[in-house]
Amino acid sequence: MGDLRAEREAAGLTQKQLAELVGIAQSNLSAYESGRRAVSPAMVERIRHAMRRPSRVLDEHRAEVRAIIARHGALLPRVFGSVARGEDTSESDLDVLVVVPRGAAWTFGRIAPELEALLGVHVDVVSEGGLQERHRRILDEAVPL
Repeated sequence: MGDLRAEREAAGLTQKQLAELVGIAQSNLSAYESGRRAVSPAMVERIRHAMRRPSRVLDEHRAEVRAIIARHGALLPRVFGSVARGEDTSESDLDVLVVVPRGAAWTFGRIAPELEALLGVHVDVVSEGGLQERHRRILDEAVPL
């Protein structure tokens, strides 16, 4: 399937990296990409899932992510890290910065697991109130969700 190669390259992965993420031999991935070996729909889905970048998944579910964060009382959701810099890969996580008002502190811990279940990527949710001066970079690069 020729489009798998283009998708892999767009995800910024080598064949070796993607094969490791999927758990298959690099030679099999090469054969799938070139069309020398038939690839099942289930394997195509498995390969595509391994190539998912957090930024793309976030783009697909932005409204739902905002709703989850708001439902738990957090405010001003922003992303930072590799997603904010446009450098995320399929191996990246999603870093979210929020303001947690006093009354919402007890539900703050539920945000990350819900987002992970929705997005299928690891999510770190950080409270702005917990940042110290040494974390200034986080505030500087954070962009609104």
